[in-house]
Amino acid sequence: MTVESVGSAEPTRVADPFDWLDQAAARRRSAGLVRTLRPRAAEEPLLDLAGNDYLGLVRHPRVTRAAADAALRWGGGATGSRLVTGTTALHAELEAELADFCGAEAALVFSSGYTANLAAVTALTDADTVIVSDALNHASLIDGCRLSRARVARAAHRSPDAVRAELAARTEPRALVVSDSVFSVDGDAAPLAAHAAACRDHGAALLVDDAHGLGVLGPGGAGALAAAGLAGAPDVVATVTLSKSLGSQGGAVLGPRRVIEHLIQAARTFIF
Repeated sequence: MTVESVGSAEPTRVADPFDWLDQAAARRRSAGLVRTLRPRAAEEPLLDLAGNDYLGLVRHPRVTRAAADAALRWGGGATGSRLVTGTTALHAELEAELADFCGAEAALVFSSGYTANLAAVTALTDADTVIVSDALNHASLIDGCRLSRARVARAAHRSPDAVRAELAARTEPRALVVSDSVFSVDGDAAPLAAHAAACRDHGAALLVDDAHGLGVLGPGGAGALAAAGLAGAPDVVATVTLSKSLGSQGGAVLGPRRVIEHLIQAARTFIF
């Protein structure tokens, strides 16, 4: 940051380049918006009603034993990116099982649900695409929209009519409708069947973040797309996290095989 001085060829430079952080912190304090980390112990006597361990699998003996056995056999890290040395037989097995469980043609595992959303949104859009995004979508979807080269249209929350209007008015040859399945703040569900119908009427694809639906919605917990009769649809893509109902870590994109193959070639959060 510089301040130009009148009559001086050289700008006056600020002595402390991070002094603005103190000002931002003061504004947060005055607004009551300071975030605080509260580390929890390994053994916690309280009942956790704030976590996302919906099915109680984080401490299930079979889950923790399998994780420990995998670390002993495969090591504590991937050794490289998925495209170099980081893809193991376990990744391929997990992707096949996720796809089968959710009724998708194929799946691709990422380091988190956040990176899965960034990958799907940015790799499936370009300057010839309009993204129609629900007004209350998760931050990872919003960031994916911001990082894409597409025009972004913000649609009213849970409104198939608003989605239809944006799709009908578009001038771009391609369109992607993006929505959470279950919205993380309000807990309400998206009208996925109506969204899919709007997409099909206008030649658009549908991308659904099913982080809060997987494991708790649909037959056997197969997710919100399965509940809406959309699992395996050729024009629908899902993203999920492994850190909520499944009690683990990571994320995945599920959908048509050609979509997954494209992500391997083009998704920056997968490649890098």
